[in-house]
Amino acid sequence: MKRSIGYVALVVRDYDEAIRFYVDTLGFRLVEDTDIPEQDKRWVLVEPPGSQGTQLLLARGVGNEQVSRVGNQTGGRVFLFLHTDDFWRDYEIFRGKGVTFVREPKVEPYGTVAVFRDLYGNLWDLLELSKER
Repeated sequence: MKRSIGYVALVVRDYDEAIRFYVDTLGFRLVEDTDIPEQDKRWVLVEPPGSQGTQLLLARGVGNEQVSRVGNQTGGRVFLFLHTDDFWRDYEIFRGKGVTFVREPKVEPYGTVAVFRDLYGNLWDLLELSKER
């Protein structure tokens, strides 16, 4: 049996501003942007360079409850983990593009990690796993 997680939905305020952040700032690739007029929404998928699996579905919040979750889908804990093969390269690129790091880099037994906020305030780990992992 083979299973995998295909998409993770991230509730966003606006499709285009989210695309700009994930593509232009974090360097993700826009995989798909399909208009679904009968539902007044778009199917927007992005993925980090070199990704071989899960993609991020940028899902515009609709209604008060969904909109209230934009930027705080997990109650303030780290929500997503962006793995990299070169922590310091990506850390410096992100800082140079204005990404806010809320926890500075730290070397842990599992790898090198720092926490950053996306444009809505969701917390992400930028993580290069140690070779042993």
